[in-house]
Amino acid sequence: MNAPHIPVLLDEVVAGLNPVPGMTIIDATFGAGGYSRALLKKGARVFGFDRDPNAIRDGQAMVAEFAGELSLHQQRFSQMREEMERIGVPQVDAVVMDIGVSSMQLDQEGRGFSFQSDGPLDMRMSQTGESAADFLNTADEGAIADVLYHYGEERQSRRVARAIVAARPLETTGDFARVVRRALGHKPHDKKDPATRSFQAVRIHVNDELGELRAGLKAAEMLLKEGGVLAVVSFHSLEDRVVKRFFKEASGAGKAVSRHLPGEIPGPPPTFAGVSKAIRPSAAEIERNPRARSSTLRHAIRTSAPSHEGAAL
Repeated sequence: MNAPHIPVLLDEVVAGLNPVPGMTIIDATFGAGGYSRALLKKGARVFGFDRDPNAIRDGQAMVAEFAGELSLHQQRFSQMREEMERIGVPQVDAVVMDIGVSSMQLDQEGRGFSFQSDGPLDMRMSQTGESAADFLNTADEGAIADVLYHYGEERQSRRVARAIVAARPLETTGDFARVVRRALGHKPHDKKDPATRSFQAVRIHVNDELGELRAGLKAAEMLLKEGGVLAVVSFHSLEDRVVKRFFKEASGAGKAVSRHLPGEIPGPPPTFAGVSKAIRPSAAEIERNPRARSSTLRHAIRTSAPSHEGAAL
């Protein structure tokens, strides 16, 4: 039996958002509803988003439990601004985002996110579009190598990509993991399975996770009221880098303009202030929930400045 999903850095997220009765909050990655439940219990009204139809289906019991206070939307969080405008809620008090694959997705063998058990090579969060098998069995060697290098930080990406192309077709997670291990000379006693990096890379590519994250951060900026809080939990360095850069750019950090330089044009006013330092789980939380080990929380407060629509991240 799979362990229940445990929301990561829950106390720290709730403290950062500081929910009170009457607040309107978006849980941009509903999952099993851990954050939403904690926020609802504080009296907030919650709009939950998830691209995974299973999460929306399984969350209906919570919708009934918190009648009128929780609504669920089967949408990517990059689309939350359009969806909120559609339902007549153009601004909210807080947004929380928990990036990446969920425990439930990892634990369902039929979803193909993990090599811990053999399942179809799928990895699609929304269960639509190109699957991992589609990509690995049709892309050229250079494209596969680029994905492994950029999204998995796999230093031997070209060797692994050659092995994948030579072994095609790949049908299961076991097929994929075995090819990667053979290419990298995996030994059973190695502390970390070398297939981990390649699985991460292909999952990020198939779901456009970093593109979604960038678009979701901008959507949150446009939805938040002045004084509203954006809290983001990430699980690996690629995600955290995007979040850190977004807050740095949006808060104006590192963009000081000298008043002594003639013709120097000041940048746009900052859209966020009070950016937190990286918040990481305690030893006690990691002991309770080993999957929390790599998590990082960052949060910041929305200023009154208009959103920098179209700004690059």
